[in-house]
Amino acid sequence: MHTILKNNIENPRELEKLYRENKNQFKKAFDALWPEIQEYPAAQCWHERLHYETKEIAWGGGKELIVVLILSALAGILAKFPDLSGMKPDDYYPRNIAFIVFPVLSVYFAWQQQLKRLYWFIFAGIIALSAVYINLIPSGNTYDTFILACIYLPLVLWSVLGFMFTGSDLMNTPKRIEFLRYNGDLLVMTAVILLAGGLLSAVTIGLFGLIQIRIEEFYFKNIAIWGLAAAPMIATWLIRMNPMLVKNVSPVIAKVFTPLVLITLFVYLIAIIYTGKDPYNDREFLLIFNLLLIGVMAIILFSVSGTSGSRPGLFSTIMLFALSLLTIVVNGIALSAIIFRISEWGITPNRLAVLGGNLLILINLFMVTFRLFKALRKPETLHDVENSIAVYLPVYSAWTIVVAFLFPLFFGFK
Repeated sequence: MHTILKNNIENPRELEKLYRENKNQFKKAFDALWPEIQEYPAAQCWHERLHYETKEIAWGGGKELIVVLILSALAGILAKFPDLSGMKPDDYYPRNIAFIVFPVLSVYFAWQQQLKRLYWFIFAGIIALSAVYINLIPSGNTYDTFILACIYLPLVLWSVLGFMFTGSDLMNTPKRIEFLRYNGDLLVMTAVILLAGGLLSAVTIGLFGLIQIRIEEFYFKNIAIWGLAAAPMIATWLIRMNPMLVKNVSPVIAKVFTPLVLITLFVYLIAIIYTGKDPYNDREFLLIFNLLLIGVMAIILFSVSGTSGSRPGLFSTIMLFALSLLTIVVNGIALSAIIFRISEWGITPNRLAVLGGNLLILINLFMVTFRLFKALRKPETLHDVENSIAVYLPVYSAWTIVVAFLFPLFFGFK
């Protein structure tokens, strides 16, 4: 990137192309080259563009605001659908909770990216077929395939969201990395909005309580649910309009928690040996370990993809490398536990789904660990770590589709 940028410093079209392909990498390369290129007028313009900051919050244009409000209202309607249609909430939400969030966000990004009409039809077809499928699949507390479909279908819709976010450019790895960063920012901003909304709700209910008016039931049923449904859409809008707002929060959190997770995981493994706890017959053990694996991958990604322009130092890289090695050990224990359960009690949809997921994560972990090991000797290759996570996303997406749609057919909807 450094060489290409320097050679094209007087080529506006090529500079814009490089910037759009990978904004984060472009900024880091530009800042490194700035002492050498600062006499060029084009470089001075780019310096102001890349480093201009404002303390004011941008709210976007009128058209943008109208689209956001319409989509937020749509999310609220979907959340209120049981009350509007007479459906039982216990039947509706387990099947359709993902449709309240992901399709709305997908429409927003498709509109922003100005995708071709063909992609809109494909998107509408996938959403419609998924909604019909999940609402027709037989349910029951003992139906493993129903539970798996309810768990994995949101991940399928999340994959569709990624497709819309990247503008249908499936081969664009930098765009995939940007999508993963967006998810971290979305979690942070949504949490902030929900905390603020919770505080407002508490104050509102308390004020009405002072005058002996009990509004809790009405408030949560008719107001709070709309806010909960709209929060991801509002958070996305704020992030897109103000990219500087939370872009450094996720990397900071990841860097803070890296040593804490490493210590906790190490102590926990020692505790397992000391207490003689048998993980092979404990289903909760496998569930927690799977969540841990996902969390570790997120920590590694956000630690190495800080958008403030700085990369982890040698000590931080060593910590990440140690964490990835320890996680491989944990994954190996979980994998052996799954294989043991299958050999003892046979194959079930749950065991097969967990086995496949763990194998995929283990392979990805080996890729990430290898990249981290290389980065210990060559820090400039650290960006390959996030690339090794991003390029693997289609594999995860394919597995979610298999579990959500093919497992019920293969196991006879049981």
